[in-house]
Amino acid sequence: MILEAVMLQVRIGMEEEFEEAFREASKIISSMRGYLSHELHRCMEAKGKYLLLVRWETLEDHTVGFRESREYQAWKKQLHHFYNPFPTVEHFENVTL
Repeated sequence: MILEAVMLQVRIGMEEEFEEAFREASKIISSMRGYLSHELHRCMEAKGKYLLLVRWETLEDHTVGFRESREYQAWKKQLHHFYNPFPTVEHFENVTL
């Protein structure tokens, strides 16, 4: 399992519209192969700032399976215009302790 972590900065004043669009776009990502779960968190200190966490079975499920799909184009159309600046996506793996 890998964890995709994305800090999102939504244009000020568009937060409600973004959250509504994200609810709809969640149907897209949750239908993808290798998808396990996702969470969207609103920052309490900074207006318009969100943390998106997505769990995938493998890195390729996200980077190839999702990012190179038709469904990603719909995701992009629904959400990408809200971001300024465009977010950086990072992937993490669990450390066994």
